[in-house]
Amino acid sequence: MLEPVMKILSSPVGPLCIVARGDQLIGLYSPEQGPPSEMPERDAPVLVETARQLREYFAGERTVFDLPLAPEGTAFQRLVWTALTKIPFGETRTYGQQASLIKRPSASRAVGAANGRNPIGIIVPCHRVIGTNGSLTGYAGGLAMKQWLLEHEGHRSGQTSLRL
Repeated sequence: MLEPVMKILSSPVGPLCIVARGDQLIGLYSPEQGPPSEMPERDAPVLVETARQLREYFAGERTVFDLPLAPEGTAFQRLVWTALTKIPFGETRTYGQQASLIKRPSASRAVGAANGRNPIGIIVPCHRVIGTNGSLTGYAGGLAMKQWLLEHEGHRSGQTSLRL
């Protein structure tokens, strides 16, 4: 199996660690999460393309990512993460809505736990999932980062405001 490589990208939310294995993206970590382990820093093509798309996203020029994703997790986690990619830019969903989307309406807590294990934050937009009352419940990159990302995307969930 190929060893993972990384690239550090400066961003408005702090340095981001982008991780690839071969030609697939396997991780994107915020400053609060830190890189998963020691690994070489390289300019692999998928890392260069990911950095380009993230710069476009932060510049307000991109609303959808087009990257080869290979998040590593359980079958349930991968199901939850795939459902996250269906949440449109600028919109939010609740954990209950996400549980219903994957046909497991009573699994909102398990969906929340899987969201917390999402290894490709921002690109697999777990920041778009909020509490039923509009609160910003949990985010591996920190609630301030979650709020920044939602405001950057022009949050339009119908809620009057985001609540920390």
